[in-house]
Amino acid sequence: MLGLLVLVLLAKAPPQVYFEQTTTTSVAGEAPGPGVRSRVWYAAQRMRMEAGGAGEGVALILRLDQGLAYRIDPARKEAVRLDLAALRTRVREDSAAAGMLMGGDASFRVSALPGTRRIAGFDCQGYRLRAGSTTMDVQVAPGAPARVDAFAEFLSWSGVGDAAPGLVEAIRALPGFPLETRSRVAVLDEVRETVSTITVVRVGPVEPARYDPPPGYRILDDGER
Repeated sequence: MLGLLVLVLLAKAPPQVYFEQTTTTSVAGEAPGPGVRSRVWYAAQRMRMEAGGAGEGVALILRLDQGLAYRIDPARKEAVRLDLAALRTRVREDSAAAGMLMGGDASFRVSALPGTRRIAGFDCQGYRLRAGSTTMDVQVAPGAPARVDAFAEFLSWSGVGDAAPGLVEAIRALPGFPLETRSRVAVLDEVRETVSTITVVRVGPVEPARYDPPPGYRILDDGER
């Protein structure tokens, strides 16, 4: 969910964005694993989310402009057509659950962190956001080629803005592009920490073919084999 939140909060910029990110999670202080790597291409109502850091991985394509979604499986050379309405319902349920854990519409207190960090080639200033049992440290880059609202279409579709309006508003008010979020949420006296770091970000034209099933792939409806 936090990885998804990072995607959503990228911002007011030219509408075509590509980025790579790594997300790690630890519970009760245990050492995190190597993390989950992903790549994202975004252009208003079109989005492609692909697992892995290189090559072709399993991907999810959202075509909100066409009311379609596909799961792309390079190993099988298949594109599975998904029920977009059912997918939206699941995403919104996940957003609502995460929003409750992260304070929902609570007002977040914001304070600057000392020092600066360099992430993905940009100098970043850190800020700490607090509400209830949730703490989130956000590293933002004032010089990055993006601001907060380029993902408005997806934010509305996914329900993240409705589920955690206080958090979304707090991040939108920060002076730059969020390149890393580190959240700590206490649930039943157990602290879960999730770190999402963007390692590459580019703003510019995205090849249209990224948002369609590759030529020659077999197109199936979900459940067919």
